[in-house]
Amino acid sequence: MKEIEQFKEKVLKEYPRLKADSPFRFDCHHGVACFNECCGDVNIFLTPYDIIRLKNNLGISSGEFLDRYTLSPFNKDSKFPVVLLRMEDNDRKSCPFNRPEGCSVYGDRPWACRMYPVGVAQPGEGNQELEEEFYFLLKESCCRGYDEPKEWTIEEYKKNQGVEEYDRYGELFKNLTTHRYFGEGKMLSPEKMDMFFTVCYDIDSFRRFIFNSSFFDKFEVDGETRTKIKEDDVELLKFGYQWLRFALFGEKTMTIRQDVLADRQAEVGNRAGEGQAS
Repeated sequence: MKEIEQFKEKVLKEYPRLKADSPFRFDCHHGVACFNECCGDVNIFLTPYDIIRLKNNLGISSGEFLDRYTLSPFNKDSKFPVVLLRMEDNDRKSCPFNRPEGCSVYGDRPWACRMYPVGVAQPGEGNQELEEEFYFLLKESCCRGYDEPKEWTIEEYKKNQGVEEYDRYGELFKNLTTHRYFGEGKMLSPEKMDMFFTVCYDIDSFRRFIFNSSFFDKFEVDGETRTKIKEDDVELLKFGYQWLRFALFGEKTMTIRQDVLADRQAEVGNRAGEGQAS
């Protein structure tokens, strides 16, 4: 992770800052001499939405995807769990989905792959001195895509690469990871770390938790929402974000059932009475 922090610092100090309407030349296709060369030996952080798209593309559960294709580095200073795509154990450390003809999951490739070679620096992501978001270009020595005549703006490129939908769900995740709770220096307990990981990354396990426990006996969730989150991974993820705000940060994003509240109030009253009696 030290290398990532060093790279962020270099971006802030050395890279030209681009806007959405900034033009640049780049194209990537089978005819480019370096085709596939960039698909290896790289840190690709996966968002929750990335994992949903990839595991559904492969037809496997989120748990199986996490076991087979990811790493989750952790140290004592980690504020929340992160997930990286696991590279192959070969000389090139190639992406597990890389094939001679290209990406085998191209239609559902992660946000980071869609954006390449465009990077984005955002305030609040270890960039405390940064006041405004900006884009930059990753120019690796092996890349011949910059020699291609195709020209577009950053905004046009993102639209062409199908980034908009990923950005929409990524913003919900960002709102969670940049919550003031973390800004105040607070840390999650191991139990809450596990909860964060399950909700955000292991969506199928989260669904089992919701439907195979007493969850609906404790919280008010209408029938339409239950149907959506039982069938739709993205709807369940959005619901999970609300649950995490309630469970981790104490926000009133969930409604406790009235009978449960009454039972708790009665229990508190009984304990208070027992304390006075003693």
